[in-house]
Amino acid sequence: MTGFSTDRNANHLAVARRPAILSVLAAAGQETSVAEALHAVENAAPRFCGPSEWLLVSRTLSAEHLADALFDIRGALVVDQSEGKVLLSISGPAVRTVLAKCVAVDLHPEAFAMGQSANALICHLPGNIARTGDDEFEIVTPRSFAVSVFEELLEMGREHGLTRNFTE
Repeated sequence: MTGFSTDRNANHLAVARRPAILSVLAAAGQETSVAEALHAVENAAPRFCGPSEWLLVSRTLSAEHLADALFDIRGALVVDQSEGKVLLSISGPAVRTVLAKCVAVDLHPEAFAMGQSANALICHLPGNIARTGDDEFEIVTPRSFAVSVFEELLEMGREHGLTRNFTE
């Protein structure tokens, strides 16, 4: 793509190379214990998707390691989605302005707390958005939609000098 610098700018969009992304469903009556167990997994972040449903995301652990960590959780059904999902991160002082153009979720710090996540349409496509820092968000989207979401985010961030790259 032309018109975009690959050197990191204050506003930046990154694609994680090999994240582990697992879908976790809780059986009826086991929601609280499954949620607690997900929050206890080190080097992984649970992303709320809906009642009794989460994504567990890690940039450092393998999907097999995460699945093993969840194996003994009573009432949890775990499915590896790593090959079918893409993890994007977007950060910078203009991140909320960029995302406001394509995400119908109030991302103000008072409304969307650190660690909070939600399923939403992102650039008119399904995804899950999570706040991971003061001005940092992660987006999980199906692999088949990832290029469209990526290109739309770049276009929405053009006026703010949004750069892009891969990250480990």
